Amino acid sequence: MRLLTVATCNLNQWAMDFDCNLKNIKASITQAKAAGAVIRLGPELEITGYGCEDHFLELDTVTHAWECLKELLLGDWTDGILCSIGMPVIKGSERYNCQVLCMNREIILIRPKMWLANDGNYRDLRWFTAWKQREQLEDFQLPSEISEALSQKSVPFGYGYIRFLDTAVAAEVCEELFTPVPPHAELALNGVEVFMNASGSHHQLRKLDIRMRSFIGATNARGGVYMYSNHQGCDGGRLYYDGCASIVVNGDVIAQGSQFSLKDIEVVVAQMDLDAVASLRGSISSFQEQASCKAKVPSVSVPVKLTQPFNLKVSLTSPKTIMYHSPEEEIAFGPACWLWDYLRRSGASGFLLPLSGGADSSSVAAIVGCMCQLVVKEIESGDEQVKSDAMRIGNYIDGQFPTDSKEFAKRIFYTVYMGSENSSETTKKRAKELADEIGAWHLDVCIDGVVSALLTLFQTLTGKRPRYKVDGGSNIENLGLQNIQARIRMVLAFMLASLLPWVHNKPGFYLVLGSSNVDEGLRGYLTKYDCSSADINPIGSISKQDLRMFLRWAATRLGYPSLAGIEAAPPTAEREPIRSDYTQLDEVDMGMTYEELSVYGRLRKIFRCGPVSMFKNLCYRWGTRLSPSEVAEKVKYFFKYYSINRHKMTVLTPSYHAESYSPEDNRYDLRQFLYNSRWPYQFRKIDEIVDCLNGDSVALAESQPSGMGVVAAKSGDPTAGL
Repeated sequence: MRLLTVATCNLNQWAMDFDCNLKNIKASITQAKAAGAVIRLGPELEITGYGCEDHFLELDTVTHAWECLKELLLGDWTDGILCSIGMPVIKGSERYNCQVLCMNREIILIRPKMWLANDGNYRDLRWFTAWKQREQLEDFQLPSEISEALSQKSVPFGYGYIRFLDTAVAAEVCEELFTPVPPHAELALNGVEVFMNASGSHHQLRKLDIRMRSFIGATNARGGVYMYSNHQGCDGGRLYYDGCASIVVNGDVIAQGSQFSLKDIEVVVAQMDLDAVASLRGSISSFQEQASCKAKVPSVSVPVKLTQPFNLKVSLTSPKTIMYHSPEEEIAFGPACWLWDYLRRSGASGFLLPLSGGADSSSVAAIVGCMCQLVVKEIESGDEQVKSDAMRIGNYIDGQFPTDSKEFAKRIFYTVYMGSENSSETTKKRAKELADEIGAWHLDVCIDGVVSALLTLFQTLTGKRPRYKVDGGSNIENLGLQNIQARIRMVLAFMLASLLPWVHNKPGFYLVLGSSNVDEGLRGYLTKYDCSSADINPIGSISKQDLRMFLRWAATRLGYPSLAGIEAAPPTAEREPIRSDYTQLDEVDMGMTYEELSVYGRLRKIFRCGPVSMFKNLCYRWGTRLSPSEVAEKVKYFFKYYSINRHKMTVLTPSYHAESYSPEDNRYDLRQFLYNSRWPYQFRKIDEIVDCLNGDSVALAESQPSGMGVVAAKSGDPTAGL
């Protein structure tokens, strides 16, 4: 037997905070060594943090990374353990994203990343060069201050692996695992038994299964030990890195770390018998044949043994069932952990949320409540860092600390119902009930006086006073009156967030939370600079459908029963007068359902459909209940309002990224914001296709499933273009 103990980890790093990051790296190595591990794997770019973005272009960033690595190597951190450390490295004129493999106070190999992530949220090619020299390792001269301190002048640099006396180990960095021809395939044929994947992978709803299947597939058909390390937490941007550090042997998951956690450091350890890898490979005839004519990968020889022989004191780690969270749990825990990191690192003393009693703002309130529950739970489990942060943020004195989530929420969470003459008693009551269940400090404010003052000012200037449409006004008047209310709420929210702590003798300021969902952003169903304008938004890329599922789940699982009634209520902005024969409804205003918006969003972004391609796809999807002309009208109606309102995406509140069809303009969805909203060429092509189809079409079924029919925009879009 060749018994091997390895450790991988989730680390909550913070971009550009070198003290914080180095502290976490040291602690993880200490824990790994204490568990008997001889290999320790950390996340990608762990010294700097993954989200440094254009800071990677600064020489200081690379210099500080070397200084931190020097501190690790001058101490006893790497004694007796192979450590894979992620950092940027400049070689010649190029900057590389590297894993620096160290052991016994020496750098053994610098492995640059060969395939860079450059889609979605990732722009690695903006900051790094991909390493393409695969034939041999090059000699890299260490920076002079590093060379003098370590008494080591150079180190092998490039694509290769390390040959120990009893096994072979190699790095495969994040994106490389997901390429069409991943490095581990040929590395396995070269005898590599242990693969170390340092990653910076963000959370996205329903994404984890893709990642886990990749680990399993990497070793299922060719054998091997696959170690995966990841960041966990908010390192300064819109992404939440969701951990799940894992260890897989021959296709079996034997260890998995948490996906959502408030811990700064989580080390995952496993013991395995490497003879199981050799046995599997020896039993696969095709593996033997391909290994006999393999392309040779360069290597570095290290005269050290990593394994130990048969020892009854070492128990092998058994396969386990993979832990998956439901989408509802992902919505609860991911944004909650992201909010906690943002709160504790921003210097703020809490959150303020305009709580309307509707589904979106209530979802945000429930997520903050979940955050408070997680904080108390983590304190109870003995996490001193969470306890220290909570005491500081909650302004506890005399050794007190949070022991009850509702009491903690009262200290750090304001909710404000900003009602008007158009608001109903029902939503007002729901907001108060939910705030009480969470424990928030709740305020009830009437904005009619401020609205009236602005209208009087307008009348003084122009001699005219606008009226709502139900009272005989035009669409322009109706739109203007609604947007006044929306923008007043934004101004009031920021004023309260900055001054309420002072009123209550609390230090600092509060962060304003936004609550617009991804579908409303895509459609532009929001007023520019209204309550969608906030400091951060935890649900900005979550669909309305997923939020409604979350509300049903949270009503029982989080202990906020009022959410059930909120979820069941039809969505309404409540910015027009309520009449016996008219109630404002979101889906009527938008001219499309939230379910349809999710379909449009996925086709537009994930499947990269323009108007014509979307029309063709939806003819197949909806063709049994809608005619081609009806599908065409829906597609044209969507693209008209999408393009009219696209400019709003340039000022969206920074949102937690959770959905792959997010329309967020600044980082994710890079499209222009000035369109010809008539789409003359594309719409003409659609009309031509409809004419052809109508020429030989058969009668289509008239029945339509509930929620997917044509919705008439009776009152017009209350936010179009504004």
